[in-house]
Formats: sequence, C-alpha cells, structure tokens
Amino acid sequence: MLRFCSLGSGSRGNGTLVSSGDACVLIDCGFSLRDLERRLGLAGVALTDITAILVTHEHADHAQGVMRAARASGAAVLATAGTWRGMRAQPRAVDRVIVAEEAFPLAGLDVLPVTVPHDAREPVQFVFEQQSLRLGVLTDLGHPSQHVVDRFRGCDGLLLEYNHDADMLRTGSYPPALKRRVGGDFGHLANAQASALLAALQPERLQVVLAGHLSEQNNTRELASQSLEEVMADFSSRRALADQQGASDWFEVC
Repeated sequence: MLRFCSLGSGSRGNGTLVSSGDACVLIDCGFSLRDLERRLGLAGVALTDITAILVTHEHADHAQGVMRAARASGAAVLATAGTWRGMRAQPRAVDRVIVAEEAFPLAGLDVLPVTVPHDAREPVQFVFEQQSLRLGVLTDLGHPSQHVVDRFRGCDGLLLEYNHDADMLRTGSYPPALKRRVGGDFGHLANAQASALLAALQPERLQVVLAGHLSEQNNTRELASQSLEEVMADFSSRRALADQQGASDWFEVC
C-alpha cells in the first residue's frame, strides 16, 4: 500500500508526503520550519518521522525550507545537480545528487525522477513504484509533453497540477511578463491542459486523483473541479483538491 498527503500546494508553499511501511518521504518544502511542523501535525506525522526529502526544483515555493527541514529532521536531501546549484547549497555527507530519468531505490520504494518542461535549472517530478503499484506526483510543468505522458501513464494514484484557468490568467491582474511565463510552455498547466494530460494517462486505472498547485489569483476550486470531472466522471476513483492553507486527507492506493 502507498499513501500520500499534500501538506499544502500553491504559490505560497508546497510539500507532499509519500508513505509506505516505515518510510515517510517529503517531496519539497516551501514552508518555514514552524509552519512545516504545524502541517505535519495536521497529517499526524512528526518531523523526525521523515526519512528523506526529495526536491523537484529550486523555486522558493518548493525549496526554501528544504535545508532547515533536513537539519531539524536528520533526513537526507535528494536533488538533481541543477537543483542543488539552483538552491545554492552543497550536498552534505548524507545527501545525494540524483540523475533525471535514472530510477533509484529509496526506503522500499523505486523512485523515478522524470524530466519536465519548467523554467528551472534541472526540474524533475516523481513516479513511485512498489511492486505493482504506481504513484505519480506531477506539478510545475508548462505543457503535457509526450515524454511526461509516457512516464506517468498507468499510475494508480496521482497528484496533478491544475494551476490556472486560461481566461482568468489572460484577463487578470498579473503583469504581461508574468502572464507569459505562467501560461508559457515552461510555466504551469492550465486546467484544460491538465485534463488533456489526465485523459492520456489511462484514467480508468486511477484510484485517487488529487488536483494541486491551484493559483489563488487565476483559478477557482470550482473551475478546477469541473475540468477534472470532465475526464473522471465515468470512473469510480476518489477525487479531491489540495489546499494552500493546510494538509489534505491521506489518500491510499492498494
């Protein structure tokens, strides 16, 4: 059995837990140490329960709290060489430089770091496998590349970015340069892009879909949910939306 939980998802901080057996892996930490401990408490997890921290990329909403969390928990940090450079951090003796597209074992899981189109130095997202189970964590990509489709197809559980509504972004208050960045091929997924990607990922196999990284300025929960349901309405999978303010429920795939 694999379990996952969003500790918070959005432009003001991101973190996701993946748990299996005695392992509890934290993906990203865009929170202060105090806020991380609060969010972990909501999920029923202690800081010292974290066995490793994986980093997708160096942007502050994903990485600004990583090294503080690592020092406080004793957990090793795993990130690509580009992400280490982007964080302006040197790996400690317990840490590790991972290579995109090269799977590795971690605490009883097989982890595949997948290259994604995003405006960072060497960004990856992750697929976790345990025996026949597959769990994907997929946010922060500007378009649903065929490579991403191939790597994430056939998951049993998925956290997927539903960042913005294209019309809200176009007519919203962001300055033009930021609109181009968010809506570009190396920015974030629009609702329609996310649903097109989801439809290509064998959605009939999914037990759980958690929509994440919703923009507070350029999306609404109603629009994201509506777009998600356009793909998933005929399936019995559990659906939910992650929140910026606090932890989600735990979701299981088995």
